[in-house]
Amino acid sequence: MEIKELTRAEEQLMQVLWQLKKGFVKDVMVPLPEPKPAYNTVSTIIRILETKGFVGHIAHGKSHEYYPIISKEQYQSFATDKLMNGYFDNSVKHMFSYFVKKEKIDLKEADEIMKLIEKFKDK
Repeated sequence: MEIKELTRAEEQLMQVLWQLKKGFVKDVMVPLPEPKPAYNTVSTIIRILETKGFVGHIAHGKSHEYYPIISKEQYQSFATDKLMNGYFDNSVKHMFSYFVKKEKIDLKEADEIMKLIEKFKDK
């Protein structure tokens, strides 16, 4: 199945659903920041996510309990590949150097990354 890119609002609701594992619209609204969107807005976006294949539901009478179909890890992989291909010529080196130049990675994190690389090299 092809994963589609999410809008900012869709991604925000998916982050909540990934955390909750499942929930009704009212449950999804609880962790959203103020000012909270209208119930109907959240409901509409969740139905769009369902159409895009990200969310499924279980009917409980007239209400629906929603749950993620696409895992956070699956979307993370899609988004990372898109970022790598679109902006860094599919090069981890280019992406890493960009984050270092923008000071998004400090020396401690760089050291941890180097340790991870060494660990994977040994396998």
